[in-house]
Amino acid sequence: MIGRSVRMLAALAALGLVAGCAKPAVKTLHVYTWADYIKPEVVQRFERENGCKLVIDTFDSNESMYAKLKAGASGYDVLTPSSYYVAIMSGQGMLLDLDHRKLPNLANVDTAYLRIALDPQMKRSVPYMLTNTGLAYLKSKVKDPQPSWAMLDRKDLKGRMTLLNDMRETIGAALKFLGYSLNTTDDGQLEQAREVVIRWKANLAKFESEQYKSGLASGEFLLAHGYSGDILSAQEENADIAFLAPREGLSISCDDLVILKDSKASALAHRFINFLHDPEVAAENSLAINYLCPNAAAYAKLPEEFRNNPAVKLDPAVQAKCEVIRDLGSDNAKYTRIWDQIKAAP
Repeated sequence: MIGRSVRMLAALAALGLVAGCAKPAVKTLHVYTWADYIKPEVVQRFERENGCKLVIDTFDSNESMYAKLKAGASGYDVLTPSSYYVAIMSGQGMLLDLDHRKLPNLANVDTAYLRIALDPQMKRSVPYMLTNTGLAYLKSKVKDPQPSWAMLDRKDLKGRMTLLNDMRETIGAALKFLGYSLNTTDDGQLEQAREVVIRWKANLAKFESEQYKSGLASGEFLLAHGYSGDILSAQEENADIAFLAPREGLSISCDDLVILKDSKASALAHRFINFLHDPEVAAENSLAINYLCPNAAAYAKLPEEFRNNPAVKLDPAVQAKCEVIRDLGSDNAKYTRIWDQIKAAP
Protein backbone atom coordinates (compact mmCIF):
# COMPACT_ATOMS: atom_id res chain seq x y z
CA MET A 1 0.00 0.00 0.00
CA ILE A 2 2.81 2.36 0.92
CA GLY A 3 4.56 1.66 -2.37
CA ARG A 4 1.38 2.29 -4.30
CA SER A 5 0.85 5.62 -2.51
CA VAL A 6 4.40 6.68 -3.26
CA ARG A 7 3.93 5.86 -6.92
CA MET A 8 0.66 7.87 -7.02
CA LEU A 9 2.31 10.85 -5.36
CA ALA A 10 5.20 10.65 -7.82
CA ALA A 11 2.76 10.56 -10.73
CA LEU A 12 0.82 13.54 -9.39
CA ALA A 13 4.08 15.44 -8.88
CA ALA A 14 5.09 14.69 -12.45
CA LEU A 15 1.75 15.98 -13.72
CA GLY A 16 2.22 19.10 -11.68
CA LEU A 17 5.68 19.58 -13.15
CA VAL A 18 4.33 19.18 -16.67
CA ALA A 19 1.53 21.63 -15.94
CA GLY A 20 4.04 24.08 -14.52
CA CYS A 21 6.04 23.94 -17.75
CA ALA A 22 2.98 24.39 -19.96
CA LYS A 23 3.34 27.11 -22.58
CA PRO A 24 1.58 30.32 -21.48
CA ALA A 25 -1.40 31.44 -23.57
CA VAL A 26 -0.46 33.79 -26.42
CA LYS A 27 -1.67 37.35 -25.90
CA THR A 28 -4.25 38.45 -28.46
CA LEU A 29 -4.99 41.94 -29.74
CA HIS A 30 -8.28 42.42 -31.57
CA VAL A 31 -8.16 45.15 -34.22
CA TYR A 32 -11.23 46.49 -36.06
CA THR A 33 -10.27 48.49 -39.14
CA TRP A 34 -10.81 49.16 -42.84
CA ALA A 35 -9.94 46.44 -45.35
CA ASP A 36 -6.27 46.18 -46.43
CA TYR A 37 -5.28 48.95 -44.03
CA ILE A 38 -2.18 47.44 -42.40
CA LYS A 39 0.67 45.86 -44.31
CA PRO A 40 0.71 42.10 -43.52
CA GLU A 41 4.47 42.13 -42.91
CA VAL A 42 4.00 44.93 -40.39
CA VAL A 43 1.43 42.81 -38.57
CA GLN A 44 3.79 39.83 -38.57
CA ARG A 45 6.67 41.91 -37.22
CA PHE A 46 4.56 43.22 -34.34
CA GLU A 47 3.40 39.70 -33.51
CA ARG A 48 6.97 38.42 -33.58
CA GLU A 49 8.40 41.25 -31.46
CA ASN A 50 5.62 41.10 -28.88
CA GLY A 51 4.92 37.38 -28.75
CA CYS A 52 1.26 37.98 -29.53
CA LYS A 53 -1.43 37.39 -32.13
CA LEU A 54 -3.35 40.10 -33.99
CA VAL A 55 -6.90 39.26 -34.96
CA ILE A 56 -8.14 41.74 -37.56
CA ASP A 57 -11.80 42.29 -38.46
CA THR A 58 -12.82 44.86 -41.08
CA PHE A 59 -15.63 47.35 -41.66
CA ASP A 60 -16.64 49.22 -44.81
CA SER A 61 -18.02 52.42 -43.26
CA ASN A 62 -17.87 54.36 -40.02
CA GLU A 63 -21.62 53.93 -39.73
CA SER A 64 -21.49 50.13 -39.90
CA MET A 65 -18.60 50.00 -37.41
CA TYR A 66 -20.45 52.22 -34.96
CA ALA A 67 -23.75 50.38 -35.37
CA LYS A 68 -22.07 47.05 -34.68
CA LEU A 69 -20.52 48.34 -31.47
CA LYS A 70 -23.75 49.95 -30.30
CA ALA A 71 -25.58 46.68 -31.02
CA GLY A 72 -23.39 45.00 -28.44
CA ALA A 73 -20.32 43.73 -30.31
CA SER A 74 -17.46 43.44 -27.84
CA GLY A 75 -13.95 42.12 -27.58
CA TYR A 76 -12.26 44.71 -29.80
CA ASP A 77 -9.21 46.62 -28.57
CA VAL A 78 -7.89 48.98 -31.28
CA LEU A 79 -10.05 50.68 -33.92
CA THR A 80 -9.36 53.12 -36.79
CA PRO A 81 -12.48 55.28 -37.20
CA SER A 82 -12.42 58.59 -39.03
CA SER A 83 -11.79 61.61 -36.81
CA TYR A 84 -15.34 62.88 -36.80
CA TYR A 85 -16.57 59.49 -35.62
CA VAL A 86 -13.87 59.49 -32.96
CA ALA A 87 -15.48 62.68 -31.66
CA ILE A 88 -18.86 60.96 -31.48
CA MET A 89 -17.48 57.89 -29.72
CA SER A 90 -15.40 59.99 -27.35
CA GLY A 91 -18.44 62.06 -26.38
CA GLN A 92 -20.30 58.87 -25.54
CA GLY A 93 -17.57 57.57 -23.25
CA MET A 94 -16.59 54.67 -25.52
CA LEU A 95 -12.85 55.40 -25.68
CA LEU A 96 -9.95 55.00 -23.29
CA ASP A 97 -7.82 57.96 -22.31
CA LEU A 98 -4.37 57.31 -23.75
CA ASP A 99 -1.32 56.99 -21.51
CA HIS A 100 1.32 59.09 -23.26
CA ARG A 101 4.05 57.56 -21.09
CA LYS A 102 3.49 54.36 -23.06
CA LEU A 103 3.55 56.19 -26.40
CA PRO A 104 6.99 57.80 -26.85
CA ASN A 105 6.61 57.75 -30.64
CA LEU A 106 3.89 60.41 -30.41
CA ALA A 107 6.84 62.81 -30.63
CA ASN A 108 6.99 61.85 -34.33
CA VAL A 109 3.42 62.91 -35.17
CA ASP A 110 3.32 65.81 -37.64
CA THR A 111 2.47 68.97 -35.70
CA ALA A 112 1.28 70.63 -38.92
CA TYR A 113 -1.56 68.11 -39.06
CA LEU A 114 -2.27 68.40 -35.34
CA ARG A 115 -3.10 72.08 -35.87
CA ILE A 116 -6.25 71.05 -37.76
CA ALA A 117 -6.89 67.74 -35.98
CA LEU A 118 -10.06 67.24 -33.95
CA ASP A 119 -8.05 65.87 -31.00
CA PRO A 120 -4.84 67.93 -31.19
CA GLN A 121 -3.72 66.87 -27.71
CA MET A 122 -4.15 63.20 -28.69
CA LYS A 123 -6.07 62.61 -25.50
CA ARG A 124 -8.05 59.67 -26.87
CA SER A 125 -6.83 59.26 -30.44
CA VAL A 126 -3.63 59.19 -32.48
CA PRO A 127 -3.72 60.03 -36.21
CA TYR A 128 -3.07 56.94 -38.35
CA MET A 129 -3.53 57.74 -42.04
CA LEU A 130 -4.42 60.89 -43.98
CA THR A 131 -6.35 61.09 -47.22
CA ASN A 132 -7.56 63.80 -49.57
CA THR A 133 -10.80 63.30 -51.43
CA GLY A 134 -10.61 64.55 -55.00
CA LEU A 135 -11.17 63.44 -58.58
CA ALA A 136 -9.36 60.85 -60.67
CA TYR A 137 -9.57 60.59 -64.44
CA LEU A 138 -8.08 58.78 -67.42
CA LYS A 139 -5.66 61.08 -69.23
CA SER A 140 -6.15 59.46 -72.62
CA LYS A 141 -9.95 59.64 -72.48
CA VAL A 142 -10.80 62.92 -70.74
CA LYS A 143 -10.00 65.99 -72.79
CA ASP A 144 -9.30 69.40 -71.28
CA PRO A 145 -9.50 68.35 -67.61
CA GLN A 146 -9.99 71.19 -65.14
CA PRO A 147 -9.17 71.05 -61.41
CA SER A 148 -12.74 71.76 -60.42
CA TRP A 149 -15.81 69.98 -59.12
CA ALA A 150 -17.45 71.36 -62.29
CA MET A 151 -16.02 68.28 -64.05
CA LEU A 152 -19.06 66.43 -62.72
CA ASP A 153 -21.25 68.58 -65.00
CA ARG A 154 -19.46 67.35 -68.13
CA LYS A 155 -22.09 65.86 -70.49
CA ASP A 156 -19.41 64.17 -72.59
CA LEU A 157 -18.60 61.98 -69.57
CA LYS A 158 -22.21 61.09 -68.81
CA GLY A 159 -22.63 57.53 -67.59
CA ARG A 160 -18.88 57.10 -67.10
CA MET A 161 -18.48 58.95 -63.78
CA THR A 162 -18.95 58.01 -60.13
CA LEU A 163 -19.43 59.87 -56.87
CA LEU A 164 -18.65 58.39 -53.48
CA ASN A 165 -21.56 56.69 -51.79
CA ASP A 166 -20.76 58.77 -48.73
CA MET A 167 -23.12 61.38 -47.34
CA ARG A 168 -20.61 63.86 -45.94
CA GLU A 169 -18.01 63.52 -48.70
CA THR A 170 -20.44 63.95 -51.59
CA ILE A 171 -22.60 66.70 -50.09
CA GLY A 172 -19.33 68.27 -48.96
CA ALA A 173 -18.00 68.30 -52.53
CA ALA A 174 -21.09 70.22 -53.66
CA LEU A 175 -20.76 72.65 -50.76
CA LYS A 176 -17.12 73.38 -51.65
CA PHE A 177 -18.14 73.82 -55.31
CA LEU A 178 -20.63 76.46 -54.16
CA GLY A 179 -18.04 78.19 -51.99
CA TYR A 180 -19.46 77.02 -48.66
CA SER A 181 -17.98 75.11 -45.75
CA LEU A 182 -18.38 71.36 -45.93
CA ASN A 183 -19.38 71.57 -42.26
CA THR A 184 -22.16 74.10 -42.76
CA THR A 185 -25.45 73.70 -40.91
CA ASP A 186 -27.19 76.45 -42.88
CA ASP A 187 -30.41 75.01 -44.33
CA GLY A 188 -30.32 77.20 -47.43
CA GLN A 189 -26.76 76.20 -48.29
CA LEU A 190 -27.55 72.54 -47.78
CA GLU A 191 -30.57 72.78 -50.06
CA GLN A 192 -28.41 74.35 -52.77
CA ALA A 193 -25.89 71.54 -52.36
CA ARG A 194 -28.70 68.99 -52.67
CA GLU A 195 -29.71 70.44 -56.04
CA VAL A 196 -26.11 70.36 -57.26
CA VAL A 197 -25.66 66.71 -56.31
CA ILE A 198 -28.98 65.78 -57.93
CA ARG A 199 -27.79 67.54 -61.10
CA TRP A 200 -24.51 65.63 -60.96
CA LYS A 201 -26.39 62.40 -60.30
CA ALA A 202 -27.95 62.61 -63.76
CA ASN A 203 -24.43 62.23 -65.23
CA LEU A 204 -23.31 59.35 -63.01
CA ALA A 205 -22.92 55.68 -63.63
CA LYS A 206 -23.62 55.29 -59.90
CA PHE A 207 -22.68 56.28 -56.38
CA GLU A 208 -19.73 54.02 -55.59
CA SER A 209 -17.24 53.73 -52.73
CA GLU A 210 -15.57 50.38 -53.40
CA GLN A 211 -15.47 49.35 -57.06
CA TYR A 212 -14.54 52.74 -58.53
CA LYS A 213 -10.85 51.83 -58.14
CA SER A 214 -11.05 48.75 -60.35
CA GLY A 215 -13.49 50.59 -62.63
CA LEU A 216 -10.93 53.33 -63.22
CA ALA A 217 -8.11 50.85 -63.71
CA SER A 218 -10.14 48.88 -66.28
CA GLY A 219 -11.42 51.98 -68.10
CA GLU A 220 -15.06 51.33 -67.21
CA PHE A 221 -15.15 54.74 -65.49
CA LEU A 222 -13.49 57.81 -66.97
CA LEU A 223 -13.76 60.05 -63.92
CA ALA A 224 -14.33 59.17 -60.27
CA HIS A 225 -14.67 60.94 -56.96
CA GLY A 226 -12.37 59.08 -54.62
CA TYR A 227 -9.87 58.87 -51.80
CA SER A 228 -6.25 59.67 -52.62
CA GLY A 229 -4.96 56.34 -51.33
CA ASP A 230 -7.39 54.41 -53.52
CA ILE A 231 -6.39 56.52 -56.49
CA LEU A 232 -2.68 55.91 -55.88
CA SER A 233 -3.39 52.18 -55.75
CA ALA A 234 -5.33 52.38 -59.02
CA GLN A 235 -2.41 54.26 -60.62
CA GLU A 236 -0.20 51.26 -59.90
CA GLU A 237 -2.51 49.20 -62.13
CA ASN A 238 -3.05 51.85 -64.80
CA ALA A 239 -0.54 54.67 -65.36
CA ASP A 240 -3.19 56.53 -67.41
CA ILE A 241 -4.93 57.57 -64.18
CA ALA A 242 -4.29 61.09 -62.88
CA PHE A 243 -5.47 62.96 -59.78
CA LEU A 244 -7.25 66.32 -59.73
CA ALA A 245 -7.45 68.45 -56.60
CA PRO A 246 -10.45 70.78 -57.18
CA ARG A 247 -9.44 74.40 -56.79
CA GLU A 248 -12.59 75.10 -54.76
CA GLY A 249 -11.16 72.94 -51.97
CA LEU A 250 -11.73 69.41 -50.77
CA SER A 251 -11.85 67.34 -47.62
CA ILE A 252 -8.77 66.22 -45.76
CA SER A 253 -9.66 63.37 -43.48
CA CYS A 254 -7.80 61.22 -41.05
CA ASP A 255 -8.46 57.80 -39.63
CA ASP A 256 -7.34 57.62 -36.03
CA LEU A 257 -6.05 54.90 -33.74
CA VAL A 258 -8.19 54.55 -30.63
CA ILE A 259 -8.56 52.04 -27.80
CA LEU A 260 -12.01 51.03 -26.64
CA LYS A 261 -12.67 51.68 -22.97
CA ASP A 262 -13.61 48.03 -22.36
CA SER A 263 -10.42 46.68 -23.99
CA LYS A 264 -9.01 43.62 -22.24
CA ALA A 265 -5.55 44.26 -23.70
CA SER A 266 -4.98 47.99 -23.24
CA ALA A 267 -1.24 47.63 -22.52
CA LEU A 268 -0.70 45.67 -25.73
CA ALA A 269 -2.93 48.15 -27.58
CA HIS A 270 -0.67 51.01 -26.47
CA ARG A 271 2.36 49.07 -27.73
CA PHE A 272 0.67 48.57 -31.09
CA ILE A 273 -0.13 52.26 -31.51
CA ASN A 274 3.41 53.20 -30.53
CA PHE A 275 4.79 50.60 -32.96
CA LEU A 276 2.78 52.04 -35.88
CA HIS A 277 4.39 55.43 -35.29
CA ASP A 278 7.94 54.12 -35.40
CA PRO A 279 9.28 56.07 -38.43
CA GLU A 280 10.45 52.97 -40.30
CA VAL A 281 7.13 51.22 -39.74
CA ALA A 282 5.10 54.32 -40.63
CA ALA A 283 6.96 54.76 -43.93
CA GLU A 284 6.73 51.08 -44.84
CA ASN A 285 3.04 50.97 -44.01
CA SER A 286 2.29 54.18 -45.98
CA LEU A 287 3.96 52.82 -49.10
CA ALA A 288 2.12 49.52 -48.82
CA ILE A 289 -1.40 50.94 -48.46
CA ASN A 290 -0.86 54.23 -50.35
CA TYR A 291 -2.01 56.56 -47.61
CA LEU A 292 0.18 59.05 -45.76
CA CYS A 293 0.85 58.43 -42.10
CA PRO A 294 1.25 61.92 -40.54
CA ASN A 295 4.58 61.00 -39.00
CA ALA A 296 7.11 63.78 -39.66
CA ALA A 297 10.09 61.54 -38.93
CA ALA A 298 8.90 59.09 -41.59
CA TYR A 299 8.60 61.58 -44.47
CA ALA A 300 12.30 61.50 -45.37
CA LYS A 301 12.09 57.71 -45.64
CA LEU A 302 9.43 57.92 -48.37
CA PRO A 303 10.44 58.05 -52.05
CA GLU A 304 10.30 61.50 -53.59
CA GLU A 305 7.86 60.21 -56.21
CA PHE A 306 5.39 59.31 -53.47
CA ARG A 307 5.88 62.50 -51.45
CA ASN A 308 5.36 64.74 -54.50
CA ASN A 309 2.42 62.89 -56.03
CA PRO A 310 -0.46 65.42 -56.41
CA ALA A 311 -2.69 63.01 -54.50
CA VAL A 312 -0.36 63.33 -51.51
CA LYS A 313 1.09 66.84 -51.78
CA LEU A 314 -1.60 69.45 -52.37
CA ASP A 315 -0.94 72.86 -53.87
CA PRO A 316 -0.79 75.35 -50.95
CA ALA A 317 -3.52 77.52 -52.49
CA VAL A 318 -5.85 74.51 -52.66
CA GLN A 319 -4.83 73.25 -49.24
CA ALA A 320 -5.81 76.61 -47.75
CA LYS A 321 -9.39 75.89 -48.86
CA CYS A 322 -9.50 72.35 -47.51
CA GLU A 323 -11.36 71.31 -44.41
CA VAL A 324 -11.63 68.38 -42.03
CA ILE A 325 -15.09 66.83 -41.75
CA ARG A 326 -16.42 67.48 -38.25
CA ASP A 327 -19.12 65.88 -36.15
CA LEU A 328 -22.09 68.25 -36.17
CA GLY A 329 -24.02 66.74 -33.28
CA SER A 330 -27.76 66.95 -33.72
CA ASP A 331 -27.23 68.79 -37.02
CA ASN A 332 -25.94 65.56 -38.56
CA ALA A 333 -29.63 64.84 -39.10
CA LYS A 334 -29.75 67.67 -41.65
CA TYR A 335 -27.22 65.86 -43.82
CA THR A 336 -29.08 62.58 -43.45
CA ARG A 337 -32.29 64.24 -44.61
CA ILE A 338 -30.59 65.86 -47.63
CA TRP A 339 -28.85 62.58 -48.51
CA ASP A 340 -32.13 60.67 -48.41
CA GLN A 341 -33.63 63.23 -50.78
CA ILE A 342 -30.67 62.91 -53.15
CA LYS A 343 -30.93 59.12 -53.19
CA ALA A 344 -34.68 59.28 -53.83
CA ALA A 345 -34.36 61.76 -56.70
CA PRO A 346 -34.72 60.33 -60.23
